[in-house]
Amino acid sequence: MADSSNTERAEVSDLPDALRHALAVTRRGCAELLVEADWVAKLRRSAATAKPLRIKLGLDPTAPDIHLGHTVVLNKLRQLQDLGHTVIFLIGDFTSRIGDPSGRNTTRPPLTIEQIRDNARTYYAQASLVLDPERTEIRYNSEWSEGLGADGMIRLAARYTVARLLEREDFTQRFRAGVPIAMHELLYPLMQGYDSVALRADLELGGTDQKFNLLVGRDLQKEYGQEPQCILTMPLLEGLDGVDKMSKSKGNYIGIQEAPASMYAKLLSISDTLMWRYYELLSFRPLDDIARLKAEVDSGRNPKDAKVQLAREIVTRFHDAAAADAAQADFELRARGGVPDDIAELRLALPAGGMGLAAALKAAALVPSTAEALRMIEQRGVRVDGVVVEDRALKLGAGTRVLQVGKRKFARLTLG
Repeated sequence: MADSSNTERAEVSDLPDALRHALAVTRRGCAELLVEADWVAKLRRSAATAKPLRIKLGLDPTAPDIHLGHTVVLNKLRQLQDLGHTVIFLIGDFTSRIGDPSGRNTTRPPLTIEQIRDNARTYYAQASLVLDPERTEIRYNSEWSEGLGADGMIRLAARYTVARLLEREDFTQRFRAGVPIAMHELLYPLMQGYDSVALRADLELGGTDQKFNLLVGRDLQKEYGQEPQCILTMPLLEGLDGVDKMSKSKGNYIGIQEAPASMYAKLLSISDTLMWRYYELLSFRPLDDIARLKAEVDSGRNPKDAKVQLAREIVTRFHDAAAADAAQADFELRARGGVPDDIAELRLALPAGGMGLAAALKAAALVPSTAEALRMIEQRGVRVDGVVVEDRALKLGAGTRVLQVGKRKFARLTLG
């Protein structure tokens, strides 16, 4: 399978400034650009003919929410869109029924059509927070995939070999380990590759875990007599834990539609080391500015200053500057032990003999269970009206109190 690393740079000394800029935009933050010389040739042709290139990103709506990890590639798509090229946001409503096996060591359970439709309803609305909806072509791969039928699927499958598919690392590992590989999983790379044929893509974007699938698209375009697309892979963003990739299922994510205060607080919670990774993949600031800021931190500036700037940039992007101001004020108030104005209000009937503090914390949704409540009390992580509570057996009587767990969870509980 053809390959070329982005370290094998194309010759740019003779490029006009506009094309040199376009190449620099393409390269920024990417893992690989394959094949760079081909991409430069496409850029030259586009400039000479004033015909935009067709740039594709496909996402399977396997979950209803888009998080910051998804925006790494969406940001790159927007940058290329701003260069004047045609951006195709492809919703994989057909491929979702198969389930992408990339990076999986077991068969992914296919989604139902109803689940896919429910998720797809919100996908583009969220993506429009990054892309310019007026200049984005929205497509669904069921448009051409459903029409293939059995005959078309057989003809498509005839253009690729099992040996080539088994070159995929995850397939190889599963095959050697004796872990079953279902036949429909082998079809997934073919169907994703066929999307590029149907759309006549010049460039396809994806995470580094999608490299094999993107290369299949190149090969299939050759099989169908088309000029092969270039591929651009973007790094996978680590989640808040700094270990696993950002994922809703792992609980280490920041949703792009989260409340500003929650988004801000989560960004302030990441490690000082992870912060620079987030700057690299999420910030729109010039690289020189980021390098200057990092040098200042290395020379003794408080890293929190840099983290605050990053958090404000992200919150402003998905909300607005006023929301970023409010989120920062809320965070600083909580850090000083103050009580925010917008905390949840809860009124409950007072049980005979009073309500145990652990039960009250659970009822106020400040902890998932009474066991967790007791653990937090033992660790001095619970306050009632600003006073740390250490008595696991404490019972609350009639009246209104502010309950606090940790630094950021509050509720106003009225018993009576």
